[in-house]
Amino acid sequence: MKKILIIVLAISFGFPGFSQEEMSTVWSKDMGIKITFSGTGLEVNDYSYVADAKQMAVFSNKDGSIYWNKTFQEIAPNLKKIDELVPFWKSNVIFLFDRKIGKDQIACIDLTNGKLLWSTDKYQNITEEMIVYIEEDDGFAISLKKELVYIKALTGEEVWSTTKFQGVVGKYIYNKDDQTMTMVNFVPNGIVAFFTGLKNQIVRINMKNGEVIWENTYIGRADRKIITKDFIYDLELDGDKVILRLAGIQVYDYNTGATLWSAAFDYTPEGIVKPPPNVTRWGVYGTVADPVVVGDDIYILDMTDKRHQFVKKYDYHTGKLLWTSKEVKGARAIPGMTVVDDVVLLQIGGMVEIQYTQKIETQYYTIYYSVVGYRNVKPNGVQAFNASDGSLLWESEKFKKGITNGITVGGNHIVCSGKSLYSINIKNGEDNYEVPVSKGGVGLAELILPYDDDIVVVVGEKGLSTFKAKDGSFIKNAIYKSSTMSGQIGDIVLMKTDKDDIAAFDLSTMTYKKYDARKGAETWLEREDAKYVYVYEKKTVTKLSTK
Repeated sequence: MKKILIIVLAISFGFPGFSQEEMSTVWSKDMGIKITFSGTGLEVNDYSYVADAKQMAVFSNKDGSIYWNKTFQEIAPNLKKIDELVPFWKSNVIFLFDRKIGKDQIACIDLTNGKLLWSTDKYQNITEEMIVYIEEDDGFAISLKKELVYIKALTGEEVWSTTKFQGVVGKYIYNKDDQTMTMVNFVPNGIVAFFTGLKNQIVRINMKNGEVIWENTYIGRADRKIITKDFIYDLELDGDKVILRLAGIQVYDYNTGATLWSAAFDYTPEGIVKPPPNVTRWGVYGTVADPVVVGDDIYILDMTDKRHQFVKKYDYHTGKLLWTSKEVKGARAIPGMTVVDDVVLLQIGGMVEIQYTQKIETQYYTIYYSVVGYRNVKPNGVQAFNASDGSLLWESEKFKKGITNGITVGGNHIVCSGKSLYSINIKNGEDNYEVPVSKGGVGLAELILPYDDDIVVVVGEKGLSTFKAKDGSFIKNAIYKSSTMSGQIGDIVLMKTDKDDIAAFDLSTMTYKKYDARKGAETWLEREDAKYVYVYEKKTVTKLSTK
């Protein structure tokens, strides 16, 4: 049965505009290969590829010209077919997998010329998630069931292995001065069964020989997003402190690994949003607001469980608990927290991000369809606490029936119920104004977003509209088809229909251009500055301009 992978990474955040021009074609090229696999590289590197099970072609992003076209047997005679291709764009290297039970063949090739760098059958049952490129040292960290192996990217030479680090290498801090790396382990959702008895580890390791300098544990579940691969946590070095922002904050001594202080909780968003049928990969993100640092203070949401939820204020430098708020009862998600003028504002419920891959089978082929989008979680509400002592200032009843999200623009806190925009006095919760989003002419609001210093963008059911944050007056709209938002890159955004048609909105000019996708096409928005969309269809690659 033929398998086709369709990936739609639509980013949208629209702004009013009246243009409905077609996206202009930069170039269109017949690659001579019936496209089963494809990858769009960075514009600055100028390499992308298409492939089927037996051959691949690498082409220029600039003009579509083909750099090289080879069969896999030409590249590596021991490869009969290809089941998966995994590019590492920053290294100009691509992994080819010929999967057989217990006899997986891996070949690593130079993306620029198609030459074989090295091949091996030593590493079995390896998936994309288990290979991490360490750019600073031009090597790959490969996670096996019982050990971590480090190899040179261009030769495949095994530098070292260790059994003291299990799981996949997550975010890391590389110190070039002494060639050490501080890193967090994690297990991606799709390979949990591969790693058993895994403990959460944060380690500092000598990258010359694999010696573990120190090891500690962390609280929570580190991971990457299913489709976009963004990390859902932050790891950074602040002087002699290693700071892990995951399920709160955890602070370690960089030299010894000792825990300096921690304000973290073990929380997972399981069951908050139900996946569609036939989903093979599923993730829900943004269910708990990130910590907020204001001067010497840090505000953290403690979502220990569904019955005990609090806001806590700590001294950022020492970890001393300054106060704990009144319990926030019954919230399944708290996606938003902001601190304005000594008031801590909480958004309870509302829009959270979902990413998933759905398997769709027909009589003739199987499609794997990947989606980035948003869903609304209830119950909804808004609460405000005094930043000085954590006492409850006010709680708004009007948003219990519905909320998309809240934002702060130009000193005003704007909350959207889906039907109306509300500007709220943060001191007492009273309305400065209420404006129906119907004035925008794009249906109910699915989300609101800030733009410039005093503009609120309403992402509606059928397009986008804008309002002044100061007084709620309507500015402009851009009416499109029934569509949904699934992200944003700079000033360029896309709205996506359920048939994969897209409209690219340029916020700087208040116009948009559209493209009606053909059934079965793969659409990829260039992620550096969103100037281009690549469309892969049958044997043809088309590059479109969003501006």
